[in-house]
Amino acid sequence: MQIVGFGLVAAFLALVLKEQKANFAFLVTLMVGAGIFLFLIDKIGQILTMLQRLAINANVNMIYVETLLKIIGIAYIAEFGAQITRDAGQGAIASKIELGGKILILVMAIPILTVIIETVLTLIPK
Repeated sequence: MQIVGFGLVAAFLALVLKEQKANFAFLVTLMVGAGIFLFLIDKIGQILTMLQRLAINANVNMIYVETLLKIIGIAYIAEFGAQITRDAGQGAIASKIELGGKILILVMAIPILTVIIETVLTLIPK
């Protein structure tokens, strides 16, 4: 409820400011996005701790868990950056941010994909 209320007030303020001072409206949008992210950092930390505990209990190699968490982080950061850039009216740059995020995710996923392929190949009878 707090996030929604904060977002609605900020959206109204940004709409009012957009007609008068577009630069200030963009700054409000940027600050609200950062504020919501900071508000959620504690929850994100709890999720990461829980995932690490689950991985340890399941005997999963932590390298894979860390890689997956990095991939998820890249996805969220790229999406956030693209949305802010799109709000600033720069759709082309936003698309490039999304493309960069996707390429980084693919690069980070290569070791995991390699292990999966090697595992499948060992299961296939010769």
